Amino acid sequence: MPELPEVETTRRGIEPSLLGQTITGAVVRNAALRWPVPDDLNQQLAGASVAEVARRGKYLLIDCGRGWIMIHLGMSGSLRLVRSGTPPDKHDHVDIVLTSGWTLRLRDPRRFGAVLWVPGHIANHPLLRELGPEPLSPSFNADYLYEATRGRSAAIKLVIMDSHTVVGVGNIYASESLFRAGIRPTTPAQRLGHARCAKLVEAIQATLDDAIRAGGSTLRDFVDSAGNSGYFQLQTFVYDRAGQACRVCGGEIRLLKQGQRSTYYCVHCQH
Repeated sequence: MPELPEVETTRRGIEPSLLGQTITGAVVRNAALRWPVPDDLNQQLAGASVAEVARRGKYLLIDCGRGWIMIHLGMSGSLRLVRSGTPPDKHDHVDIVLTSGWTLRLRDPRRFGAVLWVPGHIANHPLLRELGPEPLSPSFNADYLYEATRGRSAAIKLVIMDSHTVVGVGNIYASESLFRAGIRPTTPAQRLGHARCAKLVEAIQATLDDAIRAGGSTLRDFVDSAGNSGYFQLQTFVYDRAGQACRVCGGEIRLLKQGQRSTYYCVHCQH
């Protein structure tokens, strides 16, 4: 599933071609996505100008002045810029057509993504208003994480993957961040002191920055707006490396299940 680095990579890829452009309308070939594409999407978008291309968590938000397009890539979605008139492939479900001659096209084989129209204040939308802070923002800091983990006996990996605590720290990035911070993923969150919270915040931010620079991770379907795969998965310390030698200490990387997800860690480097 595309996580924050993949969505941010997509945002940066599409932003230059969208900002200031006028939308002629939308073409919806299959409205049966995770939530139905609005019947009036073409009508709402026709003549609108793009004022901003933003991201909140894993949602892409396109400000059209009179409302917002909210896009989620789901399990297998990608957004690509194609020349208007380019014939669609089987899984190309929604087009946003620009007067510039370019089209923003959603490809989503599994159809777990979403394209929604949100009038009014986007921050008040039910999918966004309960989200935690952005991990790369000043509001996500050691003081915040320390307070957010008090009284929480759940494993720290599960806590940092909870979007109510902080957004965008998906499975790959949680395992990698905990390795960089030297924290065992099963550690109860409330046992982290302020200093370890500070170290974990720094590790999360560094991991996500590195992943964005690498174009995200491509495990199955993800490609960026130009059709390129990410390569962060090629430089991980622990993720998907069970049984291999730790790149730092040489010990064996181990695998366990947490919340039905695979967790990778080094028994020697993480305590």
